Amino acid sequence: MPRPEDVDLSTSNVGSRPIQASVMAAALLLAACQSNPEPQEMARTSLQTAPADLQLLCANAVVAQAGGAKVLPMSSRQLDATSYSVDLDAAGRKFTCIVDSSGSVKSVQPA
Repeated sequence: MPRPEDVDLSTSNVGSRPIQASVMAAALLLAACQSNPEPQEMARTSLQTAPADLQLLCANAVVAQAGGAKVLPMSSRQLDATSYSVDLDAAGRKFTCIVDSSGSVKSVQPA
């Protein structure tokens, strides 16, 4: 008969099934309690963002002014039916770019 100190409990399956079932039941209960926010409470419903390709066009337009620094779009918003404003970060320097929906960069300004 093995001594208690010789028993390796890490590979023992005794009692593991009830614990696994309890964990799964708790996870299902928590998942059931989650609800989707109403559309008016979702972040993207209040503000139309610029498409990714227009944000990248703005980032490319800022590279020359940023001395070749890595430029990342940080946020964007639709200004009117055909133009967007994109806020960019170039190694800590902030820029704002205005681009239209056809891909023409209208302006790039330090922010």
